[in-house]
Amino acid sequence: MRPFELTAPTTVEAAVAAPGTFLAGGTTLVDLMKLNVLTPQHVLDINELPLRGIDTGDGLRIGALERMGDIAKHPGVYPVISRALLLSASQQLRNMASIGGNLLQRTRCTYFRDVATPCNKREPGSGCPAISGANRMHAVLGTSDSCVATHASDVAVALIALDAEIRLVSEAGSRTVKLADFYRLPGGTPEVENDLRPGELITEVLVPRLDWASHSTYVKVRDRQSYEFALCSAAVALHVEDSRIVDARVAVGGVATVPWRLTAVEAALRGAPLTQAAFEDAASVAAEGAKPLSSNGFKVSLLKRTVVRALLELTEGSR
Repeated sequence: MRPFELTAPTTVEAAVAAPGTFLAGGTTLVDLMKLNVLTPQHVLDINELPLRGIDTGDGLRIGALERMGDIAKHPGVYPVISRALLLSASQQLRNMASIGGNLLQRTRCTYFRDVATPCNKREPGSGCPAISGANRMHAVLGTSDSCVATHASDVAVALIALDAEIRLVSEAGSRTVKLADFYRLPGGTPEVENDLRPGELITEVLVPRLDWASHSTYVKVRDRQSYEFALCSAAVALHVEDSRIVDARVAVGGVATVPWRLTAVEAALRGAPLTQAAFEDAASVAAEGAKPLSSNGFKVSLLKRTVVRALLELTEGSR
């Protein structure tokens, strides 16, 4: 790891005024610094900032420094969020990692994390060896000729399904952005992963009140049951009346370059009965626009099956 200067501001104003890279739990940043993927000269430890608290009064407000483990077990947090957090990483990491840091975590693409290989995210214009290389874990949705890396966060998938927003603060003031609009598709500039402006800090996560989101779940398919990133995941919330779906929220992870909302699946589910046939029919449009690579074509069918599995698990006992 290269030498760096560490400071610890105690106010948000001081933090956004200082040059440097923000450090919260450090579960991503420190790893990338050890690998020389990131080499900041100044690191700002923000753990003393007043960015904590979980409010479930009208909707859900989560301070950006709240730890993933604490959020997962907090009463009033929607099940889809809690389950996505509990299926993330390990207990030790969940006790350290902050919600704000989780939303900003970088891809786990091995080419990005290996400085001996080209990577357009790390060095724009150097190429994307994953396109013709080892790409079993990579994306089939939202890809480009410049990048096919998947987004790593589980909880971001759940939050996007629920129309979550994040509040950002900088010296220029504060703004609120929908999380779905915050993430950027790679296009020709995969090094620009989100709409975070220089000096901006995530201060809180805001989830609008959605009473029927209490009927929700998160399913994660992975190579092993412990501490593994998703091959495919699905966040689902349903509003059901008289054994029919009134409204639905569906988003998926592990298959796209950003957390991926499936609005076409949601539309197909509205008015549908609680049957496996109806779920399979709705999920048939889940992979529209998919562009599989040499080793990840299985994700197209896995995506559809994961959505169906989440719907079946959520409606078990109601059918």
